[in-house]
Amino acid sequence: MLAADFACLGEEIRAVTEAGADYIHLDVMDGHFVPNLSFGPDVIKAMRPHTKLPFDVHLMIGPVDPYIGDFVAAGADIITVHPEAGAHVHGTLQQIRKAGKKAGIALNPGTPVEALDNVLDLLDLVLVMTVNPGFGGQAFIDSQLAKISTTRERIEKRGLEIDLSVDGGIKPETARRAIDAGANVLVAGTAVFRGEEDSYAKNIARLRRP
Repeated sequence: MLAADFACLGEEIRAVTEAGADYIHLDVMDGHFVPNLSFGPDVIKAMRPHTKLPFDVHLMIGPVDPYIGDFVAAGADIITVHPEAGAHVHGTLQQIRKAGKKAGIALNPGTPVEALDNVLDLLDLVLVMTVNPGFGGQAFIDSQLAKISTTRERIEKRGLEIDLSVDGGIKPETARRAIDAGANVLVAGTAVFRGEEDSYAKNIARLRRP
């Protein structure tokens, strides 16, 4: 939703729901952990009545632990955190799961895949960032394809059912490469919210069949 028209978020959410989106991905930025500000739990709460799709909330904030409860109350279904955003990421993931929500970890381009090793059994989702977080519209970082493949190998080796999501620079060309590397969820902003509302369905279809 970071690429949506913020003047009419409810209408934009309904439009992408009707266009065939599977999730609503919500990037929360605090201007501290990442160099940008977006929105907080009150805005997410206001968005919630406009769709029944799962809210996939990506928290780019630090420290993250004091705010987990606020995003649970706002209507998050999946809460993804960065291992660098708190002192004890294992405890953060436990907190999310105790609240009855799905838990995810996001790996920045500079974060090694080894950050997953001791928390993989607590995860429902791994989000590989193929841009540095903070702004939409950035170019896909090709070096992260190897991380996607390595993450997929780790998940399969453990026999776990974990979604592998990719976020950053996703468009038809890069979508195919991310899928081939092992991703099964694609996060796209600019590539979806391009053109008028009647273009959204075509934009999503192009990502599914790049």
